[in-house]
Amino acid sequence: MRTLTYAQAIREAFAQLLKTDPRVFVIGQGVRSPWYAGTSLKDLDKDFGRDRIIDSPVSENATTGAAVGAALAGMRPIVFHSRMDFMLLAVDPIVNQAANWSHIFAGQVGVPIVIRAVINRGGEQGAQHSQALQAMFAHIPGVKVIMPATPYDAKGLLIAAVKDGNPVMYIDDRWLYEERGEVPEAMYEVPIGVAAIRRRGADVSIVATSFMVVEALKAASILTHRQIDAEVIDLRSISPWDHETVFNSVRKTGCLIVVDAAWKTCGVAAEISAGVAEGAFAALKAPVARVCLPDVPAPSSASLERAYYIGAEDIAASAEQVFLQKREKEFLVTSLLNEGNAEGKGRSIESSPRKSMTGAAGL
Repeated sequence: MRTLTYAQAIREAFAQLLKTDPRVFVIGQGVRSPWYAGTSLKDLDKDFGRDRIIDSPVSENATTGAAVGAALAGMRPIVFHSRMDFMLLAVDPIVNQAANWSHIFAGQVGVPIVIRAVINRGGEQGAQHSQALQAMFAHIPGVKVIMPATPYDAKGLLIAAVKDGNPVMYIDDRWLYEERGEVPEAMYEVPIGVAAIRRRGADVSIVATSFMVVEALKAASILTHRQIDAEVIDLRSISPWDHETVFNSVRKTGCLIVVDAAWKTCGVAAEISAGVAEGAFAALKAPVARVCLPDVPAPSSASLERAYYIGAEDIAASAEQVFLQKREKEFLVTSLLNEGNAEGKGRSIESSPRKSMTGAAGL
């Protein structure tokens, strides 16, 4: 099968959606600029016209509000926010309007809008241009939040989001844009809310989101040299998220490491950890570990960025620590059981003569 980069896969999904559904249009800042979108929207305006690829004024609130209105009128808009940070200016149309509309009207009216938000970190861009805010929007009922990690999913989840009929936030990380993978030419959908097991393993479960899936797979390779067999789960969707795939993995390995390239407090990793504590606590043989960003804004210098952002080595170190805790617990339990069995056998031997004597006296 042919391969595409992550950005090319997004671009192909846009092109196929625009070609097959006249209701689809794209609106946002910089939709015709590689500075904003890389190659993920390249030349779409030339192929489909600027009335369907609309480069909007610098007003995130107005642009998103207009798209919500278009969705209510029967269109299928895709709103492009080149930086997730500035999408905060559009919270009202996303949270107060799009997310609530179907509920307010008892499901009679939906808002089939896709909000594409780009995480654009690194490069000494500083705190106001480097934020990953997925947990904030995953908290909102009525909005589905997806984070594809592979070119295959980048295309399939975007198509699924447009066809879903509900507000869907599609979050992509620019650090993924050059990742390459197999992508079918035909249109296809990847189901929202279903995780993918990227690597099967028996010792520890690593659950990751977006670009952290790439780093988790690298960490799994590192762990093999330490005789630790890691299972890697790509969450793909964080609202809703796939409880059963995660639970089943934890039941197999007894260990959980959750990796999310966002702040630790009240984040996606906290939600997954709490879900496992509620649904699969008995399977845990060690405390859950979270590998996330420190709870401080992103730095602006390259040297500080190297210390701030997490990667494969951080994940591997955390997984190894959890695995050793599991081994210590298993050793302790085995030792206690062996001691109990030895004591039980000793009591049995001691009691046998007494029973014989009692029996003899009775005779």
